[in-house]
Amino acid sequence: MADERPSWDEYFMSIAEDVARRSTCLRRQVGAILVVDRQILATGYNGAPSGVPHCDETGCLREQMGVPSGERHELCRGLHAEQNAIIQAAKHGTRIQGATLYTTYHPCSLCAKMAMNAGVRRIVCRKDYPDDLGKALLRLGEVTLEVLPPEG
Repeated sequence: MADERPSWDEYFMSIAEDVARRSTCLRRQVGAILVVDRQILATGYNGAPSGVPHCDETGCLREQMGVPSGERHELCRGLHAEQNAIIQAAKHGTRIQGATLYTTYHPCSLCAKMAMNAGVRRIVCRKDYPDDLGKALLRLGEVTLEVLPPEG
């Protein structure tokens, strides 16, 4: 029985993966959670801002414009999961200094910068994302990055 109990990282990653199921992105479903002292402070998934039609209703603007994955992040109706988690924490006045960010994909450069300035000190992800600048920024900012092996 003890062998079946997940590590804390696997436990929180499985929750981030459940959060991703709320995503309305047509390209990639991403979930993120912010954790301090083994307590979940905020969650986020990728999708359009409140009050804006979601891509699963209107179609993908990036697909329509032919924008490759990992490029031109500003050409999208949606927010990234990591952004939404940070925004939710701020909206509710929750301090995330020193937090661990669990995210189903490696953060892009925009999310890496936001996480660093919000005080995130550790990021745990499951899958890669094609944004080398995001990886370089995390190294420069001395944010610990851990990649969990695929499930199964």
